[in-house]
Amino acid sequence: MINFKPILISAFAVVVLAGCGASKNASNSTALMIQAPVNVQKKTPLKEADLNRWSHLDIIKDTVPGMSVDKAYAELLKAKKGKKVIVGIVDSGVDIEHEDLKAVVWTNKKETPGNGIDDDKNGYIDDIHGWNFLGDIVKENIEYERIIANKSLVNEATYQEAKALNDKKIVSSTNGKTQLETMSAEVTNADKVLTKHFGKTSYSIEEVNAIDSKDEELSKSKMMLQRVNSFGMTVPEFKIALQKELDGYNKVINGDNLKTNYRKVLGDNPDDITDTKYGNNNVMGPDKEEILHGTHVAGIVAQVRNNGLGGDGIATNVEILTVRAVPDGDEYDKDIALGIRYAVDNGAKVINGSFGKSFSPHKQWVYDAIKYAEKKDVLIVHAAGNDAKDIDVANNFPNDSDDKINEFADNLITIGALNYEYGNKVVARFSNFGKINVDVFAPGVKIYASTPNNTYKLLQGTSMAAPNVAGVAALIRSYYPKLSAKQVKHILMDSGVAIPIDVIVGGKPADVRPFANLSKTGKMVNAYNALLMAEKMSK
Repeated sequence: MINFKPILISAFAVVVLAGCGASKNASNSTALMIQAPVNVQKKTPLKEADLNRWSHLDIIKDTVPGMSVDKAYAELLKAKKGKKVIVGIVDSGVDIEHEDLKAVVWTNKKETPGNGIDDDKNGYIDDIHGWNFLGDIVKENIEYERIIANKSLVNEATYQEAKALNDKKIVSSTNGKTQLETMSAEVTNADKVLTKHFGKTSYSIEEVNAIDSKDEELSKSKMMLQRVNSFGMTVPEFKIALQKELDGYNKVINGDNLKTNYRKVLGDNPDDITDTKYGNNNVMGPDKEEILHGTHVAGIVAQVRNNGLGGDGIATNVEILTVRAVPDGDEYDKDIALGIRYAVDNGAKVINGSFGKSFSPHKQWVYDAIKYAEKKDVLIVHAAGNDAKDIDVANNFPNDSDDKINEFADNLITIGALNYEYGNKVVARFSNFGKINVDVFAPGVKIYASTPNNTYKLLQGTSMAAPNVAGVAALIRSYYPKLSAKQVKHILMDSGVAIPIDVIVGGKPADVRPFANLSKTGKMVNAYNALLMAEKMSK
């Protein structure tokens, strides 16, 4: 088991805290241990401007479980100059033309644009800003569907597990279809009621919130629209999302989910890791609207700070290298393995992986890529997943342990998601957890960042928590470039702020556990603490 022992770092932190050196260092050292009080209550609701950057705020000053990013810039980085760091975004693709991202897009200086020649001889022609391992694919199968379609991919036990899951999905899809159809009807009716009440078809959530009526139907409609707004959507957007879910349920119920081979158009053999001549250099893919996820992830890390546009990224001095490998469906092990290697070979020092799945037929390819990244001193930040499951028990690929106990590499850090309300609801209701296999938590609910075509949205998921941490990792690697990927990983873990309270798990009020039991550290990432620890370690 390759397992970095945090005792030395922890002991060093204690020495730092207890030390009494020069006055300047003493004040910083004392501030290292930002600790979350047992009871922190936000006295007033978050204003929109604060909500849009809550992950940058401070648990003590702002009483929200942010990462103290603003504090770090103001007090620790003001007079420092960082080194450029390349961050690999292995995701659905990134809108590299976005107003808030185009200035931070990585460019391969070894390639001559548009000449149709593999100038750097890396096997990828004209890979100017990264590589698209999906070609024109947008939609994809879920891994268990591929296993049912091709039994030879796995052993009999895994096949039966996949088949049982498909049977379960048919039942849940049938139930889900009924629920969504009911919800759709209720939203449509609520919209009609409110349209009549306001005398107009366009109304704001502020107007809805201000409704004070004893009329039962109007009150019910108000609650429904507030529910829609809680997803960060308008009524039309919500209906589109509902229909997309309904279409998915119908495909499972009808068995259509097992019939389509989306991969065929790419022309490669997904079960041959040596077949690497596929994909193209269009890192935005065939449809900008389908790269919302990757564009949002990239923005969390690197959208330009203090430029008056949208939100602020966590890190400065970064370049975003795009690897398009995550479709609408499950990613292929081959694409992820090659994507990690591509990012590593092109200079990425941090790779963000906001993806995951329950089956991984070629998991060894990905394991080998993780080990390759470790050998090349690259940190991989991975999302824990959004199934509200204990991944010490449930499968969640990729990971850094084949048996969920013993790590085979020490350069992958797994991130759970936090809500912006400190207290017993601080853990996002959807976030996976695990005392062994989740390392630390970070903000992942209502995170404001770039989306395609110069837009910005509030999205949520461990997919948003991971790039928050990747951004902090990039800050450390920028200002303290001599620290290794392993050191950065454990700084992120050991310098975090402990949450010393019991919390609701999985959004179930009856399931209350100590936050300390939900991850290896029992902490949330804190940029201020991490940079202080990095400063001391670098000396």
